[in-house]
Amino acid sequence: MTGNSDMRRIEPSFDAPGRSDNGLSLSEEDRVLPTKGKRKPNSSSRTSNGRAQPASRKRGTSGRKAKRRGGLFGFLRGMVYWSLVLALWAGIAGVGVVVYYGASMPAATTWSVPDRPPNVKIVAVDGELVANRGMTGGQAVGLHEMSPHLPKAVVAIEDRRFFSHFGVDPIGLSRAMVENVVNRRLVQGGSTISQQLAKNLFLDPSRTIERKVQEVLMAFWLEAEFSKEQILEMYLNRVYFGSGAYGVEAASRRYFNKSARDITLSESALLAGLLVAPSRLSPARDPQAAEARSQLVLAAMRDQGMIGDSEMASAMSAPATRAPAFWTGSEHYAADRVMGELRRLIGDVRDDIIVETTIDLNLQRQAERTIRAIIDENRDKANASQAALVSMDSTGAVRAMVGGYDYATSQFDRASEARRQPGSAFKPFVFMAALERGLFPDTIRNDQPVRFGRWAPENFRGRYEGPMTLSEALAKSSNSIAAQLAMEVGPESVVESAWRMGIQSDLEPNASIALGTSEVTPLELTSAFVPFSNGGYRPEMHFVRRITTEAGKILYEMSPQRGPQVVSPHVVGMMNAMMAETLKDGTGRNAAIAGWPAAGKTGTSQNSRDAWFVGYTAKLTTGVWFGNDDGKPMNNITGGSLPAQAFSRFMASAHEGVPVAALPGDWQGGTMQRIEDVLRAEREREPAFPVQPVAGDGGYGHTGSIDRPLPPAEVGRQNGGRIGSIMDVILGN
Repeated sequence: MTGNSDMRRIEPSFDAPGRSDNGLSLSEEDRVLPTKGKRKPNSSSRTSNGRAQPASRKRGTSGRKAKRRGGLFGFLRGMVYWSLVLALWAGIAGVGVVVYYGASMPAATTWSVPDRPPNVKIVAVDGELVANRGMTGGQAVGLHEMSPHLPKAVVAIEDRRFFSHFGVDPIGLSRAMVENVVNRRLVQGGSTISQQLAKNLFLDPSRTIERKVQEVLMAFWLEAEFSKEQILEMYLNRVYFGSGAYGVEAASRRYFNKSARDITLSESALLAGLLVAPSRLSPARDPQAAEARSQLVLAAMRDQGMIGDSEMASAMSAPATRAPAFWTGSEHYAADRVMGELRRLIGDVRDDIIVETTIDLNLQRQAERTIRAIIDENRDKANASQAALVSMDSTGAVRAMVGGYDYATSQFDRASEARRQPGSAFKPFVFMAALERGLFPDTIRNDQPVRFGRWAPENFRGRYEGPMTLSEALAKSSNSIAAQLAMEVGPESVVESAWRMGIQSDLEPNASIALGTSEVTPLELTSAFVPFSNGGYRPEMHFVRRITTEAGKILYEMSPQRGPQVVSPHVVGMMNAMMAETLKDGTGRNAAIAGWPAAGKTGTSQNSRDAWFVGYTAKLTTGVWFGNDDGKPMNNITGGSLPAQAFSRFMASAHEGVPVAALPGDWQGGTMQRIEDVLRAEREREPAFPVQPVAGDGGYGHTGSIDRPLPPAEVGRQNGGRIGSIMDVILGN
């Protein structure tokens, strides 16, 4: 080698093509070219004319392609990388949140499913369901007992992977998130049935991270502690279905008036569809919306193979119907009354119980039909919008009670809560007090205008008929004679007689008490007539026969009793004879019952604000009231019109097939002379009891000119006293 700078240095190269077997060769890339005064290229290649071409120019196009490929894949690799990083940190954060909120919860070993609120199952005398009451409004139903369509429908629309997930459904949650993002609003929820049950059992409905974390943890716990079937059963018996119905049994009764055991496929789909928005979709509020949602449920069931096309088509053809706005049926008035008595009978209700009532649902339905029919027939011309009916047997057991025209529209119980003036329906207590003072059905009094101080009672339409017997006076409802008798025996005695018979309301012992100016309820007035039907005994008015647990343990039982004797059987006999005339020739002719001995009394308050008929046979005592809630007068409606008609219709139906029985007592007219002889003998041994004449009275003499009653001390009103003894002598008892 020389020092010539232009000489090129040749270096060895290996594995170059075109060399000998030793594999040694040189290439242009191995040569070092002169660099003096020039920039050394990175690489070069030869063109077709032998000139060198820079490598960068040769690779220009492919380099740009590689750059583009590297940019796209690099971006994707970056996204994957950072997504994994974010997911990792999100997972760490999620675990931290779970740990944080989980640490504030009690230990899982202390968790337990709270008892379901107790249900009160109220049944009629034959065991037929009257109503369910309590927070849930329905008893629990086993999964194997309810309609098989119902669990399937709920799973299909609420949690299709219920039987495969572990309490939380990641797939369902992801799907719900996508749907909500696409629709830009909350259209789907990702909670499983287990999560919903956990929320219902343990948590409040607030939408917070803490509650959601607790919900998930408790869902895991439920899945670990209970089978899928148990979780689904608990859920269906507690979830809210709208319109105050909690659980499938309450909802089925509420919307379809049948048990959850008996609902159809279309009805099951409707219930399942309510769960997403129970208040808004309730068929009591929007039946069309409820029906549209139920069709989505049916489609979901078909898609998941739970039903076939024909079953879906048949179920979808069911028309949408509006459910009543509230529980419907007059038996709910009785159910409400029963619920009001439970605390007195057994204290707090802590477990499911069964209340066996005295209600006869056949009579109850007949009473409801009667009331509604008569109001519908006479609403416009009578201006009467409400009515109440109470019927009880001789033991005081209430067999039917209707508290108004329509329970769904108004739950106010006019039978037991509304206090109204009874008018002339109160007069039997006045006449009874007079009989206990020594008067008789054929005692004569003068039906004429009278005045007591500033009060001057008037007869209906101002008509007076002069002298008449007490029996005629009661049958024709003479206000004048009733007022005379009340002043004769004293208002206090009238009040005492009414209380003794069963009236519980406060009564004012004034002159007008004879005309029923003190307010009472239909229930207590009817109850006070029962002693007339059973021979003088006042039984305890009651709705409940027995209360038991679901297991059959007796918590309360009504002991059989006929109550104390509060009026002499002989006075009862005279009163029955007098009030029977009311149905034969008096103001209550419309109340007569073909083929049955019956008695009773009409009543009308001032300006026809209230119209009454209370009557009885030896089997049933029934009271009927008509009027308006706002106290507006009816159009000349009296107790002898609509109330008497309702009494007759109901009682005729109630007595079909029942053996005819006579009313207690055997009073017959024409025995007055013998009674007078006994009374005269009694007076010779006792001092006279003076009676001051009442202004305007035509005298107190009756057919034997006896002009003064026996002393109260001798009468002994609690058991008929001396009158009973006298009648015993006369009748040979």
